[in-house]
Amino acid sequence: MGGYFSQAGSFLISTIIGLYVIIVLLRFLLQVIRADFYNPLSQFVVKVTNPFLIPMRRVIPGLFGYDISSLVLAYFLEVIELSLIGMLNGMNYMIIGVFWVAIGQVLSLILYIYLIAIIIQAILSWVSPGVNHPMSSLIYQLVEPVVRPIRRFIPPFSGIDLSPLVVIIILNLLIMLIPFIF
Repeated sequence: MGGYFSQAGSFLISTIIGLYVIIVLLRFLLQVIRADFYNPLSQFVVKVTNPFLIPMRRVIPGLFGYDISSLVLAYFLEVIELSLIGMLNGMNYMIIGVFWVAIGQVLSLILYIYLIAIIIQAILSWVSPGVNHPMSSLIYQLVEPVVRPIRRFIPPFSGIDLSPLVVIIILNLLIMLIPFIF
């Protein structure tokens, strides 16, 4: 019986904190690419993350024009998530390990955000090419800086752009590498 409750608790903790961490990381990435602030998705991300980030910005300044407080928030939420799941499952580990693994978790989430965004962009280009939807323009703004360098080396063949596929392969290789480092 305790096994079910620890699994259910771990699932809930991982889902709730994980989704919020993804939103916080999206805020950081959208700020890095200077995405359209008036986009409805951008507005959602800003409104959901402001309650935690506004107080943190008073303590943690930006660095080189980037909002470091959002990265710090994502990192500490990952530390909290890993700690809660570890306590719930009765794991005994050193706190240094949690801090180290949390770095890998945040990096993995950033790579997964790009991976999913590229897949969504590819599907949107097949299903409804040329449609101006706020989400598709934001995804394009997010993905284009990553895909553009590959597109220089691999131009489209017969109208088919293979650069997103190459980026997906590279992202998957990086995702597979992270557990070996962290």
